Amino acid sequence: MSSVILMKVLESSPKRYDRGMKILFFGNLDQIYDRLISDIQKGQKVLDIGCGTGALILKAAQRGAQVKGIDINAQMLEVAKEKAEQWGLEQMTEFQEKGVSELDKEEEASYDAVTSGLCFSELSEDEIRYALRHIKRILKKDGLLLIADEVRPQNILRKIIHWLIKIPLWIVTYIGTQTSTRAVRNLPDKIKQTGFLIERMRFNSIRDFMELKARNRKDKAE
Repeated sequence: MSSVILMKVLESSPKRYDRGMKILFFGNLDQIYDRLISDIQKGQKVLDIGCGTGALILKAAQRGAQVKGIDINAQMLEVAKEKAEQWGLEQMTEFQEKGVSELDKEEEASYDAVTSGLCFSELSEDEIRYALRHIKRILKKDGLLLIADEVRPQNILRKIIHWLIKIPLWIVTYIGTQTSTRAVRNLPDKIKQTGFLIERMRFNSIRDFMELKARNRKDKAE
């Protein structure tokens, strides 16, 4: 499914998103996000790209970080704001309606961490390269890039298993919730090529979902 179709569907009923993601990831997404933000510390400044309904960004706020979530979908942001209010996190959170194309407006070296959960799988190849370049720019030296997303397995057998599992699941999920995702090709390579140092990668059993921690090593020239 293209990102354009996906976003149109989500705009029509953003509250379906959380339900759809729970189905797609067998109820494990909360646990995945808990691991992903385990290095975030109280008082840090965090940007979440494609924050959606706030599933990831609010976990960072609960750890005491000052967080900003951006997304192009205004209705999904409203859901995230409602959650922040319900959980008493209004003072720790900020939400803005904008996409990765506006990352150039963010101040250089202004964030301790940038997070992204299931956002890169909605971006084009050009958008991914653009986003990574500006994420590196806006992160402080030694700042963290934390990503959880679907990736394409490299092994042929794992690719076959991936499609056998995912195609029926995508169909069932889309019929019930009208949501889905698509895998990103060679994401770790793209991250390394941008100049990040990858410190940790964790894959599921068939290696079609990745949790990644990378550090921003500023070059002397920068």
